[in-house]
Amino acid sequence: MEKINKRAVGFEVQLKVREASEGGESRIIEGYALKFGVRSRLLLDWWVGVYYEILEKGCLTRETLDACDIMLTMFHDRQLILGRSKNGVGTLHYEIDEIGVKFWCEMPKTVDGDKALELIARGDITGCSFIYSTDEKDSENAVSYEKTGEKTEDGEEILLRHVKRIDNVYDFTITPKPAFEQTNVTKRELEDAGIVFDEKPKTVEEPKQIDLAKKREAIREIKKRISHTV
Repeated sequence: MEKINKRAVGFEVQLKVREASEGGESRIIEGYALKFGVRSRLLLDWWVGVYYEILEKGCLTRETLDACDIMLTMFHDRQLILGRSKNGVGTLHYEIDEIGVKFWCEMPKTVDGDKALELIARGDITGCSFIYSTDEKDSENAVSYEKTGEKTEDGEEILLRHVKRIDNVYDFTITPKPAFEQTNVTKRELEDAGIVFDEKPKTVEEPKQIDLAKKREAIREIKKRISHTV
């Protein structure tokens, strides 16, 4: 079975607690899980190299969201569940507008729910992130790259990754430091790309090392393939 790579995308969104309509205290938080047309900070992907990413308007539809099982969590920890939408039904609500995907959810009367409310009300947590997947091989409809004309300090060419279609959404999460994260890649995938791990037994404190030279060579080969399509 082919492995699905998941990507985590994060934004500063001014997450807030909604004002109560009839006095009292509201337990509803709201914000944007993702925004369209916003260029990410500089990213590094095992396969592509150095790039920026943009979620294009129209890359996600209501129909796609309603077909997903989406959990609202803290810090992408699925043990810290604040809400859920399964097949469009549940305690997590959302809508798509010109900016992106807006969501709102009444916090549960739990330790985690109280913690989320307090941290958001204080302004300690202001960001959101979400995990998604798409068909990386579908360059026409799902993902495409273009040259930016920019280079890193090391002279590596910087690309711009356009996400035109998202196939699945796994979670929305609240986080104090939203950031784009690199694609999840398994050890086997790295080895298939020519990146060799040192197989010498390691202690828990000594993580396995990656051959950086071979990693860079693998990235260069991928860039060559991309350059013929952009």
